[in-house]
Amino acid sequence: MRVSTKVVLDMETMQVVERESYEYNGPVDKCGRAMEVVAGFATNPGATFTALTASTGQSFTVRGTDITKGTWLLAAWAFNATAGELRIRSPRLHDFFSGIRNRVTAAGTMVLTGSPEGDSYTQRLYAQDNLTVELTGGGAEIDTASLLIAYEDLGGIAGRFIDNPTLAKIGLNETTVEVTVTAVATGNFGGAVAINSSIDNLIANTDYAIVGGLTDTRGDSVGITGVDFGNLRVGFPAEPSLRWLLNNWFMKLSDAFQAPYIPVFNSANKTQTTVDVQTTGTGGTYILNLRLVQLLPGQVPGGATGAAAQAGGGGAPTSAGQPH
Repeated sequence: MRVSTKVVLDMETMQVVERESYEYNGPVDKCGRAMEVVAGFATNPGATFTALTASTGQSFTVRGTDITKGTWLLAAWAFNATAGELRIRSPRLHDFFSGIRNRVTAAGTMVLTGSPEGDSYTQRLYAQDNLTVELTGGGAEIDTASLLIAYEDLGGIAGRFIDNPTLAKIGLNETTVEVTVTAVATGNFGGAVAINSSIDNLIANTDYAIVGGLTDTRGDSVGITGVDFGNLRVGFPAEPSLRWLLNNWFMKLSDAFQAPYIPVFNSANKTQTTVDVQTTGTGGTYILNLRLVQLLPGQVPGGATGAAAQAGGGGAPTSAGQPH
């Protein structure tokens, strides 16, 4: 089928006067998906549960979506300088008294609920529900937490995601991009840089799957934002000791929850695909590695896919896959 990315109509005749499109032969059941990491912070919460202030431009209110389609809390994590607790509540969930409540270990960013490690359970969320997200922690610090929310079909958003079988089928080559982010000390996401700002090794007009990433410095969340994700921020915990988990983070999410949660972007959008970090009041400099897999062209809906994908020594590849 042919996917249109731009259509211009004559408003009097309703005739198409301009169209930009490409031929697509991949699966159609993965359109309309979205994923968003929503982060927040509490200033000097102490022993009292304190509602988080969402990072600038974000909200803990679940986005409005088709109520017949699922919205899921894939994971939640926190980063405190002092030990505390993370609590997530809503009258739409089990109870508004205690809700989902987990201890936060001091100075470590650990997944507290919905971990993609092996089999896991994901909490269903409800459109436009205002989640109450709270932390206890230190009395003289900024403490932080993040929720990773997935939408099966979010109106107006057409994020590009694939699952592990699709990755195995259309994956060509693995590569790494490295960026350096200088985080802000306000508890907000900050320091955004383009994904090609440090190493620009991406092949032109080529799709890449982001399978995971690594950080050399502890924080709360690494965020990746771009047009291929519906201008929402996908992300993972900024925890250097979880290399075995985070280097395959999105693959593990897809495997644990049996759904397409591996984000895909096109290198034509590399300057608009940005990486940032959210952390506590310590700020800091983060060197981040994002693990990518080059994909066969024309296999994932949306994006500026093209025939420019090249293998190391020659023309456009015609086959891909993993050992079996």
